[in-house]
Amino acid sequence: MSKSWQSTLRLPKSSFPNRPRLHERKQYILRCTDDFYEWQAANRPADNEFLLHDGPPYANGELHAGHALNKILKDMINRVKVQQGRRVKYVPGWDCHGLPIEMKVVEAAEGGKKMSPGGIRKAARKLASSTVKAQMNSFKSYAVMADWENRWTTMDTEFEIRQLRLFQKMAQRGLIYRKHKPVYWSPSSATALAEAELEYNEAHVSKSAWVRLPIVSGWQEVISGLEGVDKDAKLYAVIWTTTPWTLPANQAIAVRDDMTYSIVRFADYEGLHLVSIPEGSAGGDLPEISEVLGKVQGSELTRLRYLNPLLDDLTALEGRPIIHAPFVRGDSGTGMVHCAPGHGFDDYLACEALGIPAVSHVDNEGRFTDKAYPRNPDLLGGIPVLEGGSDAVLDLLGNENGYILKVKYYKHKYPYDWRTKKPIIIRATAQWFADVGSIKEQALAALEEVRFVPETGKNRLEAFVKGRSEWCISRQRSWGVPIPALYDANGNAVVTDESIDHIISVIRERKIDAWWFDDAHDPAWLPESLRDRAAEFRRGQDTMDVWFDSGSSWTQTDKQADVYLEGSDQHRGWFQSSLLTRVAAMVAQDAPGGSSTTNTLGLSPFKTLITHGFTLDKDGKKMSKSLGNIISANEVMDGSLLFEPPQAGQPQGRKNREPEALGPDALRLWIASSDYTGDIILGKPVLRTVHQVLLKYRTIIKMFTGSMQPDARTAPLTVADHIALIQLKDVMQEVGKYYDNYEFNKAQAALSRWVVNDVSAFYLETLKDRLYCGDSGGVLEPIFNGLLRMLAPVTPVLVEEAWEYRPQWMKDDASLVHPLKQLYDAPLIEPVRLSYDEKTIRESIPAIMAAHGAIKAASERARLDKVLGSSLGCSVVLVSHAEGGLAVLERFKDELDAMFVVSAVDIVQSNGGETPKEVEGAEWKYSEVFEVGGKAHTAYVLPPKQHKCPRCWRYVAPVEDALCGRCGEVVEAWAGEAAKEV
Repeated sequence: MSKSWQSTLRLPKSSFPNRPRLHERKQYILRCTDDFYEWQAANRPADNEFLLHDGPPYANGELHAGHALNKILKDMINRVKVQQGRRVKYVPGWDCHGLPIEMKVVEAAEGGKKMSPGGIRKAARKLASSTVKAQMNSFKSYAVMADWENRWTTMDTEFEIRQLRLFQKMAQRGLIYRKHKPVYWSPSSATALAEAELEYNEAHVSKSAWVRLPIVSGWQEVISGLEGVDKDAKLYAVIWTTTPWTLPANQAIAVRDDMTYSIVRFADYEGLHLVSIPEGSAGGDLPEISEVLGKVQGSELTRLRYLNPLLDDLTALEGRPIIHAPFVRGDSGTGMVHCAPGHGFDDYLACEALGIPAVSHVDNEGRFTDKAYPRNPDLLGGIPVLEGGSDAVLDLLGNENGYILKVKYYKHKYPYDWRTKKPIIIRATAQWFADVGSIKEQALAALEEVRFVPETGKNRLEAFVKGRSEWCISRQRSWGVPIPALYDANGNAVVTDESIDHIISVIRERKIDAWWFDDAHDPAWLPESLRDRAAEFRRGQDTMDVWFDSGSSWTQTDKQADVYLEGSDQHRGWFQSSLLTRVAAMVAQDAPGGSSTTNTLGLSPFKTLITHGFTLDKDGKKMSKSLGNIISANEVMDGSLLFEPPQAGQPQGRKNREPEALGPDALRLWIASSDYTGDIILGKPVLRTVHQVLLKYRTIIKMFTGSMQPDARTAPLTVADHIALIQLKDVMQEVGKYYDNYEFNKAQAALSRWVVNDVSAFYLETLKDRLYCGDSGGVLEPIFNGLLRMLAPVTPVLVEEAWEYRPQWMKDDASLVHPLKQLYDAPLIEPVRLSYDEKTIRESIPAIMAAHGAIKAASERARLDKVLGSSLGCSVVLVSHAEGGLAVLERFKDELDAMFVVSAVDIVQSNGGETPKEVEGAEWKYSEVFEVGGKAHTAYVLPPKQHKCPRCWRYVAPVEDALCGRCGEVVEAWAGEAAKEV
């Protein structure tokens, strides 16, 4: 092409960079986050608020990809709601109390465990405060918009006071009580735990034992049908346990009344033994049975008593009870269950009903106390029950007249402290509990009003609520909100409306740390009614479960949140604690111990509950410190995860080059493209695909910003323009529907498919000639705006950058609205500009696309045979094999050459299948069959009819090297304008 013709073309001119410019990113992030949040808070209607309540991340350590997944999902939802015309309220929060922070400051301090509670709290507050700021800056770098200035933490005074008020309200309703009973106890953390703080190790190995305990003499008078049996024989009850260390706390043996037990002799042991032998079994893991002497019902055994060799005088006649318990099973163990109500939940319930005490001779660190073996305290005292405790107990029983029949290692599922990753025990202590059993039905009813995404989340949350009757809310830690209890000299707790009101008033004045710093008997903490007995009272040192902390965060607003969104592990954590505390506070109490409500609408703290999975590495493995596969969000954004810098002496290639800063859009697009309802993978293969999609978006944005012209706003619209607008309308409806249903991966798939197939492969190809050589018409501006609207929730930084590089004439147009601020459904083009009825175009699209596909297929074969280069170097004949079969295309005949990007299109009728004369004699021809209206037709690709225009390259010029008619007129007009400027 000659230089003079090139100067007459309108080639794309855009300064939009091929890759993000690092030095510009900060200003774009600021505009699309802080500035945008402030704008929407001022400009979207106050009576149409959308509240996404933040599930607080823990203020302990650096963020990883999982944190990014959570915060970015929330941000995308908020941005969708702004597009829908709603005012978003999103105030981020942080969970700041609890064991991990306390442990970190204790480990880092000199003196470690000798730190005072006040010293721990001071160091913990400092650590949490600095972590909140660091994490906030990281979240901002992900382009997350929020009311950062008004962020909240669970260690804010106002938050703590609201939490104490919630505790007070639950206490008023009889839902808070203190009791000595077994709880989950973590020796590694030295505190009680809730179910939500446990994880289960499927490969835990315990040392199990079959132990025989002697029945008190006189049993012969109780059990009938044993004629001929030696009346002086000793009888033993055989129990099986996986926790031999609990035997010093044994208080009873449980049987089941309706089960049948056998009296047997073991080949290698003297005496008689009571066991349950399942039907058809030879005794399983029991010692070898030499003789079965008789049968007896469990109901008879409850008339017997037995002795615990570790605790009892073996000549005693009183002994310990054998009781009925429904949890006893006959298909495992011996059918006789050793009950230590101080170390087992079922044991406790069975024994409590009979007045049997819950005894536990284990201290806070999981070591036996001197009371565990009173005959010789030194033999067990101080031994960790989980590390040598079972061995020590078995040694004692083995040495005491051979009470151990068998020992075997047993692999089974066992609860662990999810923070320390170490096994826990069940231990009876005095703890504070919330009665959630009495509000269970209301909580379950409230969930009927909730939308769950995914739907399986409902079953999961319901299961946790159904399986819980009480919640241990006290912890033996220093860093937390105190249980507002006062104790007298006898250890009796005072928790009244008056005392809590007074404690809260003192906290307002002195701040919460004073609870630990002030003198233990400072009368200022006592209400007026107790002031004259100040010396008798002390403040309690227990703190509240951190799930009570974060679970009370709903109290910050008087309205129900539209959305709660967290990881799937929060069904047993924050989701559950939030639901239970809100229901507990809001249900109407009819009578002490009972509750009811006539309306569950709004009782749940959330209208919609969304859960996401966890992040996995490229091999599908869960990220963990021990595996060394944790990926930070920064590794994605700075490009170091995708691009490996070349090693010294290694040539730089495609796979190893200096990292390219991808920015937050790559991180966000990875999340938006993944099905977050399950676990999602992050690694090079996934990120490589994300990068390619981003490059495609940048390429097309560069094309738009360099090609949009003001003249296009008044230019007539072609059929191709109308098709493009219909395709835009359809994809926006599809994407909008997916966004509204929180299905971001489906939205991204639809958007990407539209960009590749409809915009790049079809519309831009049809438009290039008109853009560069014609009137620069088309509908690029509406498509540009539509594209940016669809990208806005996912890649706001890219949208901000694209808008910054829009043509100057668009910057000068004050009527244009920034894409982030546009309503998603706002019109993209004035209806008066449409020259075709939408219904007509829609009906024509299948035929147009069918012919287009056939022409492309035939053209590709011509290229392979090297007879065709550009598609403009051919003409096309469409042959109808049915009368009027291509009438739908005839209607647009004058525009078909531009739509199909060829130099000429003819439509002819075939008679009897003969080759049309328009095709005969062609130097070369390629054909492809296509279908319209259920009838087959043929597209022929043939040599061009005329000469190549040196300006537009279409073969429509009358003679060699001459301009075509259209180009001649354009050049003449261009020359006239140039002359005027001179």
